[in-house]
Amino acid sequence: MRNLRLIGVLLLLWLPLKGFAVEVKADAPKTYVVVKGDTLWDIAGMFLDKPWLWPELWRNNTDISNPHLIYPGDVLRLIFDEEGEPQIVVERAPEKPFVKLTPQGRIEQKARPIDVLPFDVIRPYIENAAIMDESEYEALPYLLGNHEGIERFVSGVHVLGKASRSGETRFDVIRQQNVVRDREGNKLGIQVRHISEAVATDDDLDKQQLVKIVDGHIEAKRGDRLIPMQEPEVQEMQLIGAVAQRGFLVDSLEQHGLLGKFDIVVIDLGKGDVMPGTVMGVYNQGPNIVDGKQPKYANEDNALRSAFEWGDEIVQPSVKVGELVVFKTFDKASYALLTKASNFIRVGAIVARP
Repeated sequence: MRNLRLIGVLLLLWLPLKGFAVEVKADAPKTYVVVKGDTLWDIAGMFLDKPWLWPELWRNNTDISNPHLIYPGDVLRLIFDEEGEPQIVVERAPEKPFVKLTPQGRIEQKARPIDVLPFDVIRPYIENAAIMDESEYEALPYLLGNHEGIERFVSGVHVLGKASRSGETRFDVIRQQNVVRDREGNKLGIQVRHISEAVATDDDLDKQQLVKIVDGHIEAKRGDRLIPMQEPEVQEMQLIGAVAQRGFLVDSLEQHGLLGKFDIVVIDLGKGDVMPGTVMGVYNQGPNIVDGKQPKYANEDNALRSAFEWGDEIVQPSVKVGELVVFKTFDKASYALLTKASNFIRVGAIVARP
């Protein structure tokens, strides 16, 4: 559970994509001024039908500071080089720090680059959700109860918990939501949610410790786990299209039956397969078809079907119905944002190269 409190500006690192032909949209703007609230994905989609090829369009822009970032106020111009290849060039005004007056004096704040994805959509899942190994979760200390005999605990309440062997005094309180499994039923991990925070208040106990619930936006309860609090980690995002990776959409964080644009999903590919910024296509595939005298779906329940009715089994081609971008990875699974959906998407859909 090393990255529950992973917080990312989700900065973009450009990866070389040589070998990919870049075709700009016929209606792509010749000039665009970046405004606050834009995301890199939105801007790339203005110029390209395949936004994951943006790094090839952007190239280097080495004549400006922070050439791998885009800021509000930047002017993006679409040009074509001597070979007729499209390219985006940037005109950036000199940096002017924002000055904020506080009781402590003047604080200069640098301009913030735009996010790759809509941060307000994915932030709750970056900060407050994770997939962790079941054995790791079960080994964590947990809340037992308190002197008032109540079952739920809000901010300010003291609770007795199992003692932590880590020596830490500040904890995140987390709770198991559900088990994440692949299509064969194998466990990929357990989905956990950040509930509140707690601080240790008594070190004199042996096998237990007294903690005080703080910052409780959700009531804690008996059995909730205590995990040592860690400093937020910034995870950089590399925008790149999947090539050979193939997996399945195995869960929805909101447990929706039908999924669409901006839903958060879980795929059965972990950090060894994908990285934050990996773009994948989403494909639906219908059931196999038995080509007999009377064509039937292979999954039809027909106990009276004779063996003589069976014919060749035809595998239907998969049909692309959307796209997603991975934004948080774990050992065996990852979170992704659906950025495009031309039809309803269901758990079980194939994810592969876009």
